[in-house]
Amino acid sequence: MLREGLSNFFGTNTYRAHTYTFVLQSRLNIPDMPMGGFAAGAPAAPAPPVEEEEAAPAAQEKTLFTLTLKSFDAGAKPKIIKEIKSMLGLSLVDSKKFVESAPKMMKEGVPKEESEKIIETLKGLGGVVTMD
Repeated sequence: MLREGLSNFFGTNTYRAHTYTFVLQSRLNIPDMPMGGFAAGAPAAPAPPVEEEEAAPAAQEKTLFTLTLKSFDAGAKPKIIKEIKSMLGLSLVDSKKFVESAPKMMKEGVPKEESEKIIETLKGLGGVVTMD
C-alpha cells in the first residue's frame, strides 16, 4: 500500500501531490511548518535585563535638540515670517503658511549652542520657541 501511494505521489501533478501531502499531514497529525523549517518559526531570545550601569548613559545630557515654534505675537508676524524664511530656506508663501500653522517643528538634530541662538533670535522678534 505504501509503495502504491508513493508511486502515485511521484507520478502526479502538483495539485495531487499537494492533496496527498495534506491527507498525510492530517492523518499523521503533522503540523504545518513555515517555509524555512524550524529556525524560521523560533521565537526570539528575550533581551537581557538592563543593569543600572547601562541605564546611566541614557541620563547624560542631550547634545542635539528639536526646535518647535509654539506661538508668536500678532504684531511680530512679518518679522517672524522673514526670519523663518531665511532660517529654513523656504519661499515667502511657505514661510507664511509655516508660521500660521504654529505650533510646528522647525528643525531636528540642532546642536545646543545653535538652538539657543535661534531661540534668542526668535524670542527677540516676539516668537516662542521650545527646545526638546
